[in-house]
Amino acid sequence: MSEKSELTVAGYFENLAQISDFIEQAALQAGLDDRGVYAIQMAVDEACTNIIEHAYGGEGKGQIRLTCAVQKDGLQVVIYDQGAAFDPDQVPELNTQAPQGERQPGGMGLFFIRKLVDQAEFKFGASQGNQLTLFKRRETSHD
Repeated sequence: MSEKSELTVAGYFENLAQISDFIEQAALQAGLDDRGVYAIQMAVDEACTNIIEHAYGGEGKGQIRLTCAVQKDGLQVVIYDQGAAFDPDQVPELNTQAPQGERQPGGMGLFFIRKLVDQAEFKFGASQGNQLTLFKRRETSHD
């Protein structure tokens, strides 16, 4: 049971709303509850914002392609870009225990993405460019 859908948009902030609607439809199709829909939308929004800001260095410099696949236990979203290669291992881990003023800048987006989804896997510099695969598990009811 794997239903797939795809969306490609230009890397403009105004297209984040279209991406969010696309993710919402796929998440509902996958049977995610309201919290799950919101979590995957926020993770994808953060990733796409980072692509525009960091991988492309600004708006209108490349495209963002997303594929959604409904899995038996949740939703898989793959985000592709052709921007600067990104190695998440080079980003210092966010120290959430440090006082706000003493924290190193950066890393918040990665931290949130990893907290919002059940799996996040990065591949960078591949033939298809950068690739981020996210998975959000469908919550099972305990009634």
